[in-house]
Amino acid sequence: MIAAPAVRRAGLVASVFVLLLPTGCSGGSAAGENGGDRLRVAMLQPPRSGLSPFSDDAFKLSRLGIAETLVSLDEGGAPQPALATAWSQVDRTTWRFTLREAVRFHDGTTLDAARVVDVLRRAAATKPKPRILDGVELSAEAEQGAVVVRTAVPDPLLPQRLSSPQLSILAAAAYQADAVNPVRTGTGPFVLTRLTGTQGATLDRYDGYWGGPAAASGIDVSFVPDGTARAAALRTGAADIVEAVPASQLAVLDKQLYRTVSMPRTNTLYLNSRTGAFADPAVRAAARAAVQRDPLVAGVYEGNADTARGLLGPAVPWAAQRPARTERPAGSATGKKIVLATFSDRPELPEVAATVAQQLEAVGFVVQQVVREYAHIEADALAGRFDAFILSRATMLDSGDPVAYLASDFTCDGGFNIAQLCDPAVDQAIGAASVEGDLTRRRALILAAERAVLETDAAVPMLHERVAQGNAPGVVDARFDPRERLLVGLKTRRTG
Repeated sequence: MIAAPAVRRAGLVASVFVLLLPTGCSGGSAAGENGGDRLRVAMLQPPRSGLSPFSDDAFKLSRLGIAETLVSLDEGGAPQPALATAWSQVDRTTWRFTLREAVRFHDGTTLDAARVVDVLRRAAATKPKPRILDGVELSAEAEQGAVVVRTAVPDPLLPQRLSSPQLSILAAAAYQADAVNPVRTGTGPFVLTRLTGTQGATLDRYDGYWGGPAAASGIDVSFVPDGTARAAALRTGAADIVEAVPASQLAVLDKQLYRTVSMPRTNTLYLNSRTGAFADPAVRAAARAAVQRDPLVAGVYEGNADTARGLLGPAVPWAAQRPARTERPAGSATGKKIVLATFSDRPELPEVAATVAQQLEAVGFVVQQVVREYAHIEADALAGRFDAFILSRATMLDSGDPVAYLASDFTCDGGFNIAQLCDPAVDQAIGAASVEGDLTRRRALILAAERAVLETDAAVPMLHERVAQGNAPGVVDARFDPRERLLVGLKTRRTG
C-alpha cells in the first residue's frame, strides 16, 4: 500500500510522456517548428479498430475533421446538408440524395454516386453492422448522378441515420480486404497522414477541402486514457484541446481552462425485470423510491451533472415537455438479496454504485456489488446475470433521435435490453414513435414512450452527465458538441 502513490505518479509521468510523443515526432510539423499553428489534442480512448468507420472509432474521424457523411445534424437534431446538398422522399421506402459537386478525397480521387453506393453497400454487409443500421435493411444504387437509397420498411429517420459517423464516405483505396484504412482517404478539412497504433495520430491541413482551408495547419493527436494525465496536460500547457476532463480533476484546474457541456448521456440504474427480486414490480418501485439523486450529483460528480427527471435530459431541450407519469407504490425491500454491478472504465461509476448500494441497503435490500472492466462484464449484463446494473448510456445514439436507444434498451427484441424488459405497452409506444415522420408529433410520441418505460420501473434514471472539455488559453473556436461528433472545426486555431 505504501508504494501505491509512487506507482500512480509513475503512471502519470508515463502517460504525459506518451501525450508529448506526437508533437515531438511529426516530421517537422510540430507546433514549435511552424509558428505554433498546429493543434495538440488529447483524446480519451485509443482506437479499437484502426479508426475504421464501421466501428465506434468513426467518431474520432468526425471529431478530428478527417471524414464526412452525406448529412449532418443541427443543434436540434434536424438533418442538414453535408456531402449531400439535398434529398427527397420518392415514396415510403425510397429516398434520393443529390451530391455536392467538386468534392475530392485526400488521395485526389473524386466523390461520385458510385463511390457513395459502394460505401453504403459495404456498411450494410459488414458484420457486425454499424449500430446505426442495426435492424435496418438498406440498399443503394446510383441514378443519373444521384444516390437512391431504399429500405425494406418505411424509415422516416433515414436522412438522420445517414449522418452517423459510422457511415462516413471514404475513397476506394480505404477498403482493403476485410479492413478499412482511413489514412489519406477522407474528405474533411484535415488529412490523416499517420496513425501510430493506440498512441497517437498526425493530421495535416487539406488545402483542397470543398469548404475552404482550415485555420490550423494540422493536428497532433495523443490517445490518453488516464484522466489525471489528460488534466495534467491541460494544466501544464502540453495540450491545447483535451477530451473528457474527469470531474474529480476540475477542482485543481483554473475554470478558464475548461467548459462543461450537458450531454445526451444518462446514468441509469437498470433493474432485471425478468428474474430475481426485481421481477416483482413492487420491489422495483421500492428501489426507484430508494434512489436519491442529489447526493450523486453533489458528491460523486461534484455538481458537474444534472439531476435526472427522465431518461432524456437537458441536452434534449424538448424533453422538458414530458407528460406527468404515475408511480407505482413501493413494496417491501426487507431481506431482498440483489447483485448490483457496474464497470470500472468510467472511474465515477464504481463510486456511484457504492452510493446507490448504501441507499438500497437503507431500505432493506441486501446488496452484493460486482465491478469489472466493461469488456469483461457486458456479456453477463446483457444475459441478465445481475439483478441491477448501473450504466452510463448515450440516449441519442448516432441519429440524433432517441427512438433507436429506446428500442434497443427497452423493447422485447432490443439488442441492449439489460433490464430484460418485455412489455407490450412499451413496445407499442416505441413502435408508434418509430414510424412517425412529422418531427413535432414524433417528439410527443417519444415522450409518451419514455413515460411508458419509466412506469415499469425497469429503469431508474439518476443523472445526466456533463462533459468537461479542456481548452487552453489562446485556442479559439473549438467545438463543444454534446453529441461528441465535432471537436476541431474549420476555424479552430491557436492565437498565441
